[in-house]
Amino acid sequence: MSKKLISIVLIAATAMIGFILINPDKDGMEIPENTPIAASTETERISYFASHGWDVEEISSKDITIPAEFSEEYGEYAALQDRQGMPLREYAGKSGKLYVYEVQNYAPSDSRMLAELLVCEDKAVASLVYNDNGDGKQLSVN
Repeated sequence: MSKKLISIVLIAATAMIGFILINPDKDGMEIPENTPIAASTETERISYFASHGWDVEEISSKDITIPAEFSEEYGEYAALQDRQGMPLREYAGKSGKLYVYEVQNYAPSDSRMLAELLVCEDKAVASLVYNDNGDGKQLSVN
């Protein structure tokens, strides 16, 4: 190898190591703290979405139980909640209510967007925005 190529590789490796040391979490993102979000009333729940720029209208709700142990799929959902600072994992095995909303201010031409808010003990513990065409596209609320 030429001296120039070795220098470039060493500089790149040093930069990567520096980045990893500065950003030790695996996604290179700071994970927000799990701050309780009041969600006992319809106004509080809609305000939560509005605070992140989503205009929503409630279309349904149902009682659910959060699994005590997460499957691989539910684990991915929990990881999304971790990145949003939502305390889903703290409520494993507990009962709650899942509220579903239609997003009014954003919709791709091929589908409508829905938003979910999972509430336990009058606190929002999980949230998600997704399209209803079944392609699995999910967005964090924030």
